[in-house]
Amino acid sequence: MLESLFAALAEISLPQLALISGMALVASFVGGVAGYGTGALMPLVLVPIVGAEPVVPILSLSALLTNSSRATAFWGFVDGRRALMVLIAAVPTCVLGAWGYTMLSGKGAALVIGAMLVASVPLRRLMRRRGLALSSRGLAAACFGWGPLAGGTVGAGVILLSLLMAAGLEGAAVIATDAVISIGIGFAKLATFGLAGVVSAQVIAIALLIGAVAFPGAFLAKRLIERLPLHVHTAILDAVVTGGGAAMMVHAFAR
Repeated sequence: MLESLFAALAEISLPQLALISGMALVASFVGGVAGYGTGALMPLVLVPIVGAEPVVPILSLSALLTNSSRATAFWGFVDGRRALMVLIAAVPTCVLGAWGYTMLSGKGAALVIGAMLVASVPLRRLMRRRGLALSSRGLAAACFGWGPLAGGTVGAGVILLSLLMAAGLEGAAVIATDAVISIGIGFAKLATFGLAGVVSAQVIAIALLIGAVAFPGAFLAKRLIERLPLHVHTAILDAVVTGGGAAMMVHAFAR
């Protein structure tokens, strides 16, 4: 097994592996500070290197490691009741979304990922501007509809953060609860991708690399979370996500 994983990584050049590792560390730190960013930033590096098709399976597996580190760092802030409620509502439709993703061609996958990244920025801003408020029942209903996006795209985490804040969570509780939910969603997606036969040695190898490199990021983020100017970080991240998503869509149409 180890030999096949090392062989899969050997198919990627050292500069490309360094780029993936560097982005993983940056994305983990950003995710630990803002609660999102890993799923939005990593495709910008992964798609040009490995193609669009394996990106969601790679990030689904690596998310189990990155979100485990985040959940561990912020464990005292987890809202277990809301996390369980979201998982019960979202997992069934998440599985449907993941299964649908496996049916896409490379061009279709690139379009789906790019469109979700571009749409995530205005969706987050719109939900914040409208001051969306959700009861427990409303949160469950919204997450049932969010499930297919979580299963079949990347970058949908920004929507979940907005939903959790609308349900009354604040600050570190949002980051911690989102991490626990993302672990459950990751297991559901990984099981679906495994049954569909799209979890290759390369997917596992790259996911483990991302998870291992990113693990310290959450703890660094916890130490610096009160010092970083979030408005500057958010503006930069929004620009990168929107531009990267648009570039993916243009590249897909140009194929």
